[in-house]
Amino acid sequence: MTRRKREISRPEIKRKWPYHVALSADNVRGLRNSELVRSLSKELSGAPRPYAVHRDGGDLAVFCFAKPEDAEAFAMHFDGERLPSTRR
Repeated sequence: MTRRKREISRPEIKRKWPYHVALSADNVRGLRNSELVRSLSKELSGAPRPYAVHRDGGDLAVFCFAKPEDAEAFAMHFDGERLPSTRR
C-alpha cells in the first residue's frame, strides 16, 4: 500500500495519540455534526484525522487523543465509548 507524502498512517496515529474514543458513525454524519465533532476534537489534543471501524453490525468513527483527560471529556460530551489505550 502506498501513501502520500506527509500523510499520517494509522500506526503513527496510534503511537502519538494513544487514547481512543469511538462514536457511532451516525453521530458524525452530516455537515453540521461532522464540523461540531471535529472542531471539539481539534480544540482538545485530537489527532488530525479519525479512522473507521466496523463492529457488531455498525460503523464507528474513532477519534484519538494525546491526553487521557481529553479523551474522557470528548467521550462524555458525545456519549462515546472509550477504547483500551494503545500505549504500552
